[in-house]
Amino acid sequence: MNTDKSMERPRQILVGTYYLDHVGGSQLYAVDLLKELQRRDDIEVEFFAVNQGRLSDYVENDLGIPFMSKRRYDLVLAAQNVTVDTLRKRGPVVQICHGAILELENPSIYADFHVGITKEVCDSLSTKGYPNHLVLNGLDLTQKRPTRAVNDELEVVLSLCQSEEANELLAKVCSRQGVEFLHYNKHKNPTFNIEHEINKADLVVGIGRSVFDAMACGRPCVVFDSRDYNGNRGDGYLHPDLFDAFVETNCSGRYRSITFNEDDLMREMEQYNPDDGQKLRRIAEEKLNVVQTTQELLNMDSQLTWETSMRKKARIFRKRLKRLRKSIKKKLKKLF
Repeated sequence: MNTDKSMERPRQILVGTYYLDHVGGSQLYAVDLLKELQRRDDIEVEFFAVNQGRLSDYVENDLGIPFMSKRRYDLVLAAQNVTVDTLRKRGPVVQICHGAILELENPSIYADFHVGITKEVCDSLSTKGYPNHLVLNGLDLTQKRPTRAVNDELEVVLSLCQSEEANELLAKVCSRQGVEFLHYNKHKNPTFNIEHEINKADLVVGIGRSVFDAMACGRPCVVFDSRDYNGNRGDGYLHPDLFDAFVETNCSGRYRSITFNEDDLMREMEQYNPDDGQKLRRIAEEKLNVVQTTQELLNMDSQLTWETSMRKKARIFRKRLKRLRKSIKKKLKKLF
């Protein structure tokens, strides 16, 4: 029997997500994951998206990654519950849960196993009765990297905040500090290469993916934004030794949940230290490298045991039983 691994069939992997019609955090994480899987000789990867658009065109036409063409895959890595429900017959499914608040991020009963991208998400999954594993979202660190050293003194601030309220506050603070203020909104001017903008600045303000991209580019950060679902909220200046704490809530501002005014933001920016940028880059290399996080996701097939299969069947049975009881109740009400 030939045991030469080079003769083995590449693993067939499908990466699925709900949105690939605009640039956003979970969408760009999916793209980085797809790119890393494509680089590997032991993987054949395809993608799926419920809502397609500019980003799915980029994946298919520019990256050359095919849209779903097979009936079955060795492993399906899917984000958002609607995606899981759509792909559940395509192979064993690991659901990657990006949040604990939005309905679309709730765990699907049809997933074989669940991954949370933060401790906050994993705790939510555990509370809901879903065994899970923590895998931080990975970045393509060959693309996201420092190309210009930051200044010794703070001279340029880049806001990646998505609200006018947050940008107005930051503009006033920068004016008071006498530093240049830049802002970039992915919804108004989407780009696949935000690192070009980040490398123009000394310090970056934002939450979530914006913070991780800034870290990868060796930029000190202030974790802050004002969003409809979150409100004016932030964790403040990201000292490198605080990363493990802030990342528990995806650097969303929910770890400290501080509401910031002008004076508060002024104090956070005054903590700027150019050496922190290099330290944050090293943290990104250690904990946010897509090469490492992709392997961790691929290793999740070790969690697909008979026990997880039985748990999944039990969840589906309970769900169907609940629906049946509701249906019987409605019929009885009509009769009486």
